[in-house]
Amino acid sequence: MKFEDVRKVGCLGGGVMGGGIAQVFAAAGYDVVVRDISDEAIAKTRSAIEDGKWGLKRAVERGKLGFDDAVAAMARIAYTTELAPLADCDIIIEAIPENLELKQRVFQELDGLVKPEAIFATNTSGFCIQDVARDVSEARKERFIGMHFSNPVSVMRMCEVVWTPQNSEEVIATVRRLAEAAGKEVSMVKDTPGTYGFILNRVFAAAAREARAIVEAGIATKEDVDKAMITGRNWPSGFFGGRGGIGREW
Repeated sequence: MKFEDVRKVGCLGGGVMGGGIAQVFAAAGYDVVVRDISDEAIAKTRSAIEDGKWGLKRAVERGKLGFDDAVAAMARIAYTTELAPLADCDIIIEAIPENLELKQRVFQELDGLVKPEAIFATNTSGFCIQDVARDVSEARKERFIGMHFSNPVSVMRMCEVVWTPQNSEEVIATVRRLAEAAGKEVSMVKDTPGTYGFILNRVFAAAAREARAIVEAGIATKEDVDKAMITGRNWPSGFFGGRGGIGREW
């Protein structure tokens, strides 16, 4: 599958990540199909894409997207609770919960449904890509890759493209260009069995461990650790809740 042949993107899972991925590809001009498990989940995803804090209407209000472009992007997105509408997608990007067995099971089912030349990508934040691809056919493993986006997808510029030894050069190049077409800055990462996380999460987790060690040793308070990182390194938030924090204490 070459970059110029990709016309339709399937998002497996809506929610915060899947909806964000669908939004950026629709805004980039791709037809998108979002699949989730219930009508309620689909309704929430659609509302977030169209009306949410980081959605298309807010992008227009912030001057990041033209009104006509936002309307066109909304029209490019189809929603479904079935797997069948994903069959003719050129790439499937999975963003379901971080449960390895669940990912393996769904990808195995999709492997027999989606056209053979389509690319499979997982948005996992840490599982080995080859482990996620365990139960798909050998032919599909050549076209099975990682695309790790950062939340909120429509705002954060990062995408880690995580390639495996089975990937062809064409697939790697196609996925990189797709991420760039969606407005992302790409970091290339080699898939490594036996580790958890790629660049972003591994580096952050190491820093978070050291921050906790500083606090536990009585060297500085949580507040001062956060203040140091925010004011000294220009981090948008700290480890322990400073300036809104990261949602939880590391």
